[in-house]
Amino acid sequence: MYLIRTLLLFFPVGLLPAIIPHNTACRKMNAETFFNAPSKPKLPVSKQAGTATNKYDEWNLKTYGLSKAAFEQAVKGFQYLQQKKMLQNTSLITIIDYSVSSSKKRLYVLDIQTGKMVFNTLVAHGRNSGLRFANSFSNEAASYKSSLGFYITRGSYTGANGYSMRLTGCEKGINDNAFDRAIVFHGAGYVSNEFINSYGYLGRSQGCPAVPVSLNKKIIDKIKNGTCMFLYAPAKSYATRSKILDS
Repeated sequence: MYLIRTLLLFFPVGLLPAIIPHNTACRKMNAETFFNAPSKPKLPVSKQAGTATNKYDEWNLKTYGLSKAAFEQAVKGFQYLQQKKMLQNTSLITIIDYSVSSSKKRLYVLDIQTGKMVFNTLVAHGRNSGLRFANSFSNEAASYKSSLGFYITRGSYTGANGYSMRLTGCEKGINDNAFDRAIVFHGAGYVSNEFINSYGYLGRSQGCPAVPVSLNKKIIDKIKNGTCMFLYAPAKSYATRSKILDS
């Protein structure tokens, strides 16, 4: 402000654009440079120096059972959605790691600025995606399969499955039928340690990411209204088709 006032004393207003060049560096920052940008005071951790791999190690995410591949892909998609201004809340990311058995806690809600694990709990997959592991995925109606890829969380409502949250699939041909398929985030009684103790795996949904009833509302109220959610599995059929990962 002091500099501008000083310049106004000596130059006509019409000359100022030539004297003070517009900084377009922020607009040109892409996903590859997001974690490699020089750290600056007061910026969130997600914009400080370091790669996604560094953050995976620094935040000890392996101790929670989250695979490095899932985290790295999640970060890439998060950066893409953030740059496209598609997220209303960029402080959180939800990762569901379907490379892990349903008997394990494979849903992770992570504070992307600090690395704090906000929630780590059980989550179901679609009944036709597999038994213990989810290994088959679909975007088709009535497939009763989970759909991989990036989603944006929407508002909450109370429906047939109680307190629930709508999801918008961001990837055409991969998960963009989620809304029409009524793929939502909700709680379910078959997502529990008791069910695992009886059967060795969780109950399965019609394709929805269902979580324990006891945590359902807490998680929804934390991540609803515009956060990033990523459903991961080591499936080449997804990785080679995802335009977000290829961005």
